Amino acid sequence: MIHGLLGRKIGMTQIFTERGERIPVTLVEAGPVRVVQIKTMEKDGYESVQVGFDVIRKEKKINRPMRGHFRNVQPTRHLREFGVDDIGAVEVGQTFDLTIFSEGERVNVAGISKGRGFQGVVKRYHFAGGPASHGSHFHRTTGSIGNRTNPGKVFRGKRMPGQMGNKRVTVRNLEITRVLPEKNLLLIKGAIPSHNGALVEIRKSGSGGK
Repeated sequence: MIHGLLGRKIGMTQIFTERGERIPVTLVEAGPVRVVQIKTMEKDGYESVQVGFDVIRKEKKINRPMRGHFRNVQPTRHLREFGVDDIGAVEVGQTFDLTIFSEGERVNVAGISKGRGFQGVVKRYHFAGGPASHGSHFHRTTGSIGNRTNPGKVFRGKRMPGQMGNKRVTVRNLEITRVLPEKNLLLIKGAIPSHNGALVEIRKSGSGGK
């Protein structure tokens, strides 16, 4: 069995348990994915399967390198690698869907966080800033960043203004609350990275990978 799937984040909603408890959940359109390439220990030095998600329908979007790589399967927009229990039982063209997951199972979800652009330290790192009253010239600025004469430099890693978001983020140990195979939908408790419609990776907790 494969250790994860690719999916598309749809958005957040809420469900209610039989006891009347309200649970916030994220809807994810998970799979199906198709095996494009098999990595073996003899040839590649490790074992995994490369799977594709989101089939490309328009012929003009398929270039020559893609035709060679996808010579045995339909071309897809996204490719990722996942581990499997038995590499010998997997074939190119084989498909996997969300039936590999079950309700109550724990998963790690990875995606690209929302980009916030270039931000200052107050928004980026929650610095307190200076007095807001009149007469102060220190409101939302960084403040002193240097050091004494020795070593007389700004240390690497100093928290300063810069690009915020737009990075790979993994949220671990999330619980699957519902599995809806007929709609290819997973309901995952809590929030996951990325904006609505973005690609996310769902991996079984403890299966390895980031």
